[in-house]
Amino acid sequence: MRTIAELPFTAADAYGDRPAHRAKRGGGWVDMSFKELGDTVRALARGLIGAGIAPGDRVALLAETTPEWTQAGLAVVAAGAILVPIYPSSSVEECRWILGDSGARMAICADPAQLAKVERDLLPDLASTVVMSEGELAALAADEGDAELDRRLAAIEPDDPSIIIYTSGTTGPPKGCVLTQRNWVALCTINEQLPYIVAGDVVYLFLPLAHVFAQITQFACLHAGATLAYFGGDPRAIVPELAEVRPTFLPSVPRIFEKVYTALQGAPPAAARAVFGGRLRMALSGAAPIALGVLEFFAAAGVPVLEGYAMTESTGVGTVNTLADHRLGSVGLAAPGTGITIAEDGEVLMSGPHIFAGYWRNPEATAATLVDGWLHTGDLGVLDDDGYLTITGRKKDIIITSGGKNIAPANLENDLRQSRWISYAVVYGDRRPYPIALLTLDPEEIVPWAAARGLPTDLAVLAGHPEVRALLDGVVDEVNARYARVMQIKRFAVLDRDLSQDTGELTPTLKVKRAVVQARHTTTIDALYGESDGRG
Repeated sequence: MRTIAELPFTAADAYGDRPAHRAKRGGGWVDMSFKELGDTVRALARGLIGAGIAPGDRVALLAETTPEWTQAGLAVVAAGAILVPIYPSSSVEECRWILGDSGARMAICADPAQLAKVERDLLPDLASTVVMSEGELAALAADEGDAELDRRLAAIEPDDPSIIIYTSGTTGPPKGCVLTQRNWVALCTINEQLPYIVAGDVVYLFLPLAHVFAQITQFACLHAGATLAYFGGDPRAIVPELAEVRPTFLPSVPRIFEKVYTALQGAPPAAARAVFGGRLRMALSGAAPIALGVLEFFAAAGVPVLEGYAMTESTGVGTVNTLADHRLGSVGLAAPGTGITIAEDGEVLMSGPHIFAGYWRNPEATAATLVDGWLHTGDLGVLDDDGYLTITGRKKDIIITSGGKNIAPANLENDLRQSRWISYAVVYGDRRPYPIALLTLDPEEIVPWAAARGLPTDLAVLAGHPEVRALLDGVVDEVNARYARVMQIKRFAVLDRDLSQDTGELTPTLKVKRAVVQARHTTTIDALYGESDGRG
């Protein structure tokens, strides 16, 4: 395979009538075969060409995770254009930035609500929009134009850009990571060599397709001949759908595993296996760190949750734990063809055929990130004697106290979040005398606990309630006991609501936007460094 643009058609030839996509329709699950998928992608690609999309044009896709998203995205790439995914949770301002920065010629939107985020008057490059719920995507499909499509497919080169994925912008405006045809082909080759996803697997996907983790999942499924089952759209139904789909492979962010871990405390191991449908061969946790205790819990229950490490800039590939070679607490060994080294300052550097081409229209950022063939990840890590990598924190997140001590907040935060009562923990302390933490309550756990004791069930009230404070004092004391005194949380505050994407405090993969949280709660943080004989 020379290019990823060919993949839907080579997969159709290889796997024919086997199920490629599975989706919830009217209360049941409906399959689309690889042949049907290839035919659909071909028809949509012909339609895009007929609509005036030229090779190299950028086409944005603003929609939830559905089979139609994948079909449209594959068609964009097959037509020789460049796909620009946008999170459906993005604000009007974020959409304006990505559409404007990429110079998108077309925007494919899920429905009128997503279309409303597209400010055409402010986007001179945007020539047209397509609304999927109005039947406009299906209407785009064309029966003619194979000659031009085949000509374009043959003309696509391995180093041509295929997808521009914008980072979530935890520290500023999103940057567009240019991923080439070669990058995605390398990903498929790596999956084949590991292997992770194999022929016959059923893979349940709820991750947003604007994220590289979901993209590598869909491409690996296509290449391997696995069935990709799409969640029905309601996050509250993920656990029931897992029982229905009974996946053999599950890609997920840590938050899902943490929620299941909390809910199953004290339950027999069989309960953990049953939650995932009873057939799960392997789960892969990515996009954010996961606590060691959570991994140990699932390992003991016979549900292998393996952690990997990657970035958008590395096409979602870097280091991997596998069933054959894994070490809990590490993010694994270098993936096949990947170079991993540690710089003098502790930064993880990465090389390989999956490293991105650079940031779209941002040569300065590209030059700072790609140096002498190495991707500077911005993450700190250590390699053990066997080559297993452990991530110790982000360079930009390292806390240097006023006493000159360096503290990585991620470990403290992960340990605090293992408590069933805590939803999020954000640790601060840079240029301050000691570390402090902002905690949010997990409503699914704290509200029933409060109700059983006759306490108020309003989160804002519970945040300041003495019994809740005493509960969290115990959690913080337990976590502090694992760390040297200089690293211990001296004081904490309980926020009156949870963090969310809607407030801009979380990324679409539920990572904390540390700077946003800090700006929103400056007064609270400052108060934790005021004169007091208590903890908060």
